Amino acid sequence: MDLVFSVITFTCITLLGVMGVFVVTGLTGLFSFGQASFMAIGAYVAGVLGIKYHMPFPLAIAAAVLCGLTAGLLVGLPTIKLRRDYISLVTFGFGEAIIAILNNSVSFTGGAMGLSGIPKYTSLWLVVLSAALCIYIVANFKYSKFGRQCLALRSDELAARSMGIDADRVKLTAFLLAAAITSYAGVMYGYYTTYVEPGMFDWGVSAEWIIIVFFGGINSLTGAVVAALTLASLPEILRFASEWRIVIYCVIVLIILNFRPTGIFGEYELFAKHGRTKTSKGA
Repeated sequence: MDLVFSVITFTCITLLGVMGVFVVTGLTGLFSFGQASFMAIGAYVAGVLGIKYHMPFPLAIAAAVLCGLTAGLLVGLPTIKLRRDYISLVTFGFGEAIIAILNNSVSFTGGAMGLSGIPKYTSLWLVVLSAALCIYIVANFKYSKFGRQCLALRSDELAARSMGIDADRVKLTAFLLAAAITSYAGVMYGYYTTYVEPGMFDWGVSAEWIIIVFFGGINSLTGAVVAALTLASLPEILRFASEWRIVIYCVIVLIILNFRPTGIFGEYELFAKHGRTKTSKGA
């Protein structure tokens, strides 16, 4: 039973990270290969505050999310004006820079040996409720004015700008929301495992989340949720082939893209505020 609870907990934490990628990639069409770095920021900030300063759990969460938002602002402001492929490179570089800083901050973060002794405050029910609340927030964002503007930008940014949409503001808003969600996921992760180290947050984690979004359907929040719940549990089933996990994921995506280019769910939403959501076929 403990193993089942552990799998559910890690799956819900992965779901939180996937929700951050869905906001950036699924809604706005941007690719962030450094999204896991915000998870690292959340985990390390909350962990250090809990271990060295004995900060209460709620305050540690607030501080970690605030630091994640600050990092998102510092990265987002100079990059949102770039082309989508350049944004991928910049976020990848940011993620690698965060890993390098954590590896070399021996006295503060434990360096490559990691940070241990984090209090275990994350419970099964807390992370399940957090995942449910996050899905609710992202769903409301998708159907809000900002969400519709994000979809317009993803479909045709030039046309969206000509209609008066402030593309830079919309993209930055989505980027910051994703950073906040992923930073919170890092807090949940650190306060559950009680130990974090830089290798847990490399670019491969970000790539996994992007693969999950494409698997479920880049246009579908429902697809992202179902895919996260399905693929996040695979590492436990495929523990014997953990080193081949990315390869297995990539093969799955290649099969999906060949036989179902829009993903498993395509554009379908299980619950939609205004009926079934349809987006541009070229998105």
